[in-house]
Amino acid sequence: MIKCHLARMMGEKKLKVMDVARDTGLNRNTITLLYKETAQRVEFETMEKLCRYFDCNVSDLFEYMEK
Repeated sequence: MIKCHLARMMGEKKLKVMDVARDTGLNRNTITLLYKETAQRVEFETMEKLCRYFDCNVSDLFEYMEK
């Protein structure tokens, strides 16, 4: 299972979905799906924009966890 830490990262910086969408140029729905961990897939461009925005690595944003 892949865990997305976007909600935690946004919470630490007190950001709303709309803030991240506006600042990254990503679709609000894309951010919401990742925030709620209901996304079925993620584009490399999306990961790149989020990593650049949060100044982090992919491994900070996503984590593989055994079930």
